[in-house]
Amino acid sequence: MTEKTGWWRSAAIYQVYIRSFADGNGDGVGDLAGVRARLDHLADLGIDAIWFTPWYPSPMDDGGYDVADFREIEPLFGTLAEAEALIAEAHARGIRVIIDIVPNHCSDEHRWFQAALEAGPGSPERQRFWFRPGRGPDGGEPPNNWKSRFGGSAWTRVPDGEWYLHLYSSRQPDFNWDNPEIRTEFEDVLRFWFDRGVDGFRIDVADGLVKDPHLPDVEDGDETPFSDQEGLHEIYRSWRKIADSYGGERVLVGEMWLPDMARAARYLRRDELHSAFNFDFLVCPWDSQRFRDVIDRTLKAHDEVGAPAAWVLSNHDVTRHVTRYGRQGDTGFSFANRLHELPVDRALGTRRARAAALLTLALPGGLYVYQGEELGLWEVLDIPDELRQDPVFARTGGADPGRDGCRVPIPWSGSEPPFGFGSGGTWLPQPDSWQDYTAEAEAADPASMLSLYRDGLRLRRDLPTGSLEWLSLGEGVLAFRLGTEFTFALNFSDSPVPLPGGELLLASGPVDGELPTDTAVWLRG
Repeated sequence: MTEKTGWWRSAAIYQVYIRSFADGNGDGVGDLAGVRARLDHLADLGIDAIWFTPWYPSPMDDGGYDVADFREIEPLFGTLAEAEALIAEAHARGIRVIIDIVPNHCSDEHRWFQAALEAGPGSPERQRFWFRPGRGPDGGEPPNNWKSRFGGSAWTRVPDGEWYLHLYSSRQPDFNWDNPEIRTEFEDVLRFWFDRGVDGFRIDVADGLVKDPHLPDVEDGDETPFSDQEGLHEIYRSWRKIADSYGGERVLVGEMWLPDMARAARYLRRDELHSAFNFDFLVCPWDSQRFRDVIDRTLKAHDEVGAPAAWVLSNHDVTRHVTRYGRQGDTGFSFANRLHELPVDRALGTRRARAAALLTLALPGGLYVYQGEELGLWEVLDIPDELRQDPVFARTGGADPGRDGCRVPIPWSGSEPPFGFGSGGTWLPQPDSWQDYTAEAEAADPASMLSLYRDGLRLRRDLPTGSLEWLSLGEGVLAFRLGTEFTFALNFSDSPVPLPGGELLLASGPVDGELPTDTAVWLRG
C-alpha cells in the first residue's frame, strides 16, 4: 500500500507509551534505554514509524501530558542525548519518529505558570493563561459552568481570588492562544524537535486550543466554546509551513474527538494537518452495518479534502479492544461510561480482535497499533484502588476507573512478572496470566497474535491502492474488493458462510471451505 509521495498516507505507526514499554535501568518505569533495546522488535513487526507519548519533564500527574518543559526529556526516561540517539537508531532501521506535542496546556510546575501565580492579577504573565475573577458577590463561584473532562469544575481558584481554566486536571492550566507569545513559543518548539530529526508531531487535544474569548456558559454538554473554533485553522496553517520547510516529509497528526467527521476533515486540507485519528472507527461496536457506515463516512470525508484515512482500534486513553469486543453487552467505547462492570468473554474478544486487525490492515490509508495490541493484551480491570494513578479515577471519586488498565507495562519474556519488562518491578501490576502473551512466547507460535500482525503488516505492503468496492456476500458479512485481485471478508453473522473464491493469503482464524463467525480473510484472485 505504498504511494509515490506522502509516506504517512499508508504508514503503519506504532504507539509507544514510554512508561509501560520497556525498562532499561530497573526502576520499574519504562524509559528510552528500554525502547532502544527493543527497536528490533518493532523493526521485525514491520511498522513504518513510532509515535511516542510525551517524553518531556513532568510531575506525571497525567502520565506526562502535564508538561513542565517542552525542550527537554523527563529524567525518569533519560536524557536529550539519548532521545537523539534513539531517533538516529530508529532511522537506521527505516523507522520514522513522531512525538507528542501538548499545546493546549502545561503542568502547573511549568516556569510560565509559576511566574503567573507570582505576578498576580492583570499581569502579562497571567495573560498566557485563562485567569479570570469569579462570579458572585465575593468572586467565590467559577467564572462559568465549564466542566473538566477529568471530572469536577474546569476552574481552580488561587489565593489572590482569581480562577484559572483547566479542561483537564487542575494541575494542567490551559494556555491562552489569543496571546501571540504562545503561538511564537510553540512554533519554536516545533523547530527545536524538527532540528533534532523527528519526523512529525501528534497534536494532543488538537481541537481545543482556541476558546471563545467570552467564555460563555454551556448547556447540555455542548463543547462548542472550547472545541473546533475557527481560529484553529490559522494556527495549523502556520505549523504546516514550518513542517514543509524541512526535508523528508515531516507530518502533523491531530487528535480530535469531534462529533462531525466532515468538520474534522476540514483540518486535513492540503495546507493544514496531514492526518488525524479516526475515533468513530475506534468506538464502533461489533456490528457489520455500523462498521460499514463508519468506513463509508470516513472515506468520503477524507476523499473530499484529498487526505488519507487513519484507522485505529486502541490507544492509551481507551479500553483495550480485546476487552471491548468480548463484553456481554455493549462492545463500543465511550468516555462517559467505560463499562468495566460488564462480563467479558476474553476468548471471544480475542477472536474478534484478530479479525479487526485484518480489517484495519486492509483498509485504504494508514493505521496505528497501540503497544501490546500486537500481543493480544486485554484491559487489566482489577488494579487495586491504592495503586491507580490516573487523575480521572481521583477526580471522579472512583466513579470512573480511569485509564490505568490499558497502560500496564507490557510483557516481553519469562513466566512471571515483570515478564522481562526490566530487572525491577513494574509501576502498575501485571497479571500473572500474561505468561503466554509475552513477545518471546508469541514469536515462537505461528498462530499467535504477534505472528498475525507480522504477517499482515508484511503482506499489506503489496496490497493494491485505490478505491474500495463493497461486495454482497450475505447478511452480516462485511466484504470489499481492492483493485481486481484482492478481496477482504469478515463474518459478523451467527453462522458460517461460504468462503469467497480466491487464493487464501491470510486468515484471522481457522477456515476450511467456510468463513466462521467472527473470522476475517484476505484473498487474492
